Amino acid sequence: MSKQALLYTEMVTTGAILFGKGDYLQFNEQEHPVSLQLGGSDPQALAQCARIAQQRGYDELNLNVGCPSDRVQNGRFGACLMAEPALVAECTQAMQDVVDIPVTVKCRIGIDEQDSYQFLTDFIGTVADAGVEQVTVHARKAWLQGLSPKQNREIPPLDYPRVYQLKRDFPHLTLAINGGITSFEAAHAHLEHVDGVMVGREAYSNPYMLAQVDSELFGDSAAVMSRIDVVEQMIPYIEQHLAAGGRLNHIARHMIGLFQGQAGGRQWRRHLSENAHKADAGIEVLTQALKLMQDTAQHVSKLQQQNSEQGS
Repeated sequence: MSKQALLYTEMVTTGAILFGKGDYLQFNEQEHPVSLQLGGSDPQALAQCARIAQQRGYDELNLNVGCPSDRVQNGRFGACLMAEPALVAECTQAMQDVVDIPVTVKCRIGIDEQDSYQFLTDFIGTVADAGVEQVTVHARKAWLQGLSPKQNREIPPLDYPRVYQLKRDFPHLTLAINGGITSFEAAHAHLEHVDGVMVGREAYSNPYMLAQVDSELFGDSAAVMSRIDVVEQMIPYIEQHLAAGGRLNHIARHMIGLFQGQAGGRQWRRHLSENAHKADAGIEVLTQALKLMQDTAQHVSKLQQQNSEQGS
């Protein structure tokens, strides 16, 4: 849906890449530009993964210093690393030493009781001195004790002005903002103060918003594809996945929100939810869901037209 938006992978740990049995770095060429989000705190292991990722064709490497889960803390990576800026600097330096692609950092505005602006600027300054030029800041602090990862995305209050101030104090950094951004109106407002906007949950629950990214934010005059176009263009990719032994639900479950707010959207969601997970589910489940959605949309359109004619 977008050729310009930078796509981030889920966080992949250095251990999974170096010692895991699966291929955690596979991506489709259509996903460019794409950034590999790494979790880890061992500079040597991160450097190894950085070198592999560049060989695999990634456009950027991003060190996660924002995830607050217990599992991540126990592995000494994620948000807890904000308390160790010198280690983060060492990690990013080790990665930069072996690759030519950008090495970036994603962090919070603070952790637990360490949430002063001075704490944040000390962290950013140390990382910037190590050569990092791009930082994405989730405008909430993280509570490492007492809140789940889900609660950490919702309960700590957003503080956008603090991120704006960070950009004023570090004008040479490319600074992006993240947290609670759900519309292009909000994105444009943030871009008055920072260089980029990261959208997470909204892009997942309402993925069709990505179809407007190129025209809204990058000035691309190309025609915006329809939701039906999106489904049709996904079909060859899904067929390839099924032929390789994958299951329909691996992909279809991420498409459930495609028709959010549209007539027939409920039928689309229901049919995929009830059928895509079945072991023998094939591409016909997707095409059936699309037909159910279209039939409902046409019925609603006819009713609206009749009501309009009666009203006139």
